[in-house]
Amino acid sequence: MKEPRELALPLSRCDAGRLELGEIVTVSGRLFTGRSLFHIRGATQGIYPPLDFSKINCFFHVGPVMRRSGEDWEVISAEPTSSIRFERYSPSVIRKLGLRTIIGKTTMGPETAKALEDVGGVHLSKIGLCGNDLVSKIKAVIGVYDVDELGKTEATWVLDVKEFGPFFVDIDAHGHNYFEEIAASTRTSLREVRRTLLGISDEFAWTDVGPSSKPPEGIRRA
Repeated sequence: MKEPRELALPLSRCDAGRLELGEIVTVSGRLFTGRSLFHIRGATQGIYPPLDFSKINCFFHVGPVMRRSGEDWEVISAEPTSSIRFERYSPSVIRKLGLRTIIGKTTMGPETAKALEDVGGVHLSKIGLCGNDLVSKIKAVIGVYDVDELGKTEATWVLDVKEFGPFFVDIDAHGHNYFEEIAASTRTSLREVRRTLLGISDEFAWTDVGPSSKPPEGIRRA
């Protein structure tokens, strides 16, 4: 496997546009965190932390495990959370803040992909790593917003990271989704497998035996 490409944050539209689906990357620079309440408060109430999102435009979907260390904060674990949870609110947040990079677990839906295409951004998904592994890539906790009101998990943390990852590009800046393309390819391959190995034609239709299916004429269901 190739060495991951290191991306400098904030990611430029030009650099984001050159990333390919499935490409392995790390990120270096500053990012901010958020979960459900960040999205809900932002999309429904227009409440956002007072960050300059043109300079910190990488959004990490995570509820980190944090510990107070004197006057400072320490990250104990930073396991990405499933991004698809935020599909309802994410498009408006992306467009409002002009987010160029989103990091999470799993992928996101078509509305988020369209929003990322509009702003020239990408979604990066985790690869076989755990939150404890990522801690060593976090160089400093720069600040925190709304921790007293929302708690440590839902607060917005600003982190300075170096070669943070690796992640892979599952939604590119042109609206393409890695998982959707794999699924489409699989559907085509299954047709070929059925035709070649099993002799089942493409016109074959599987019988619907679900509770909503209508039985053949003259046949009653028990």
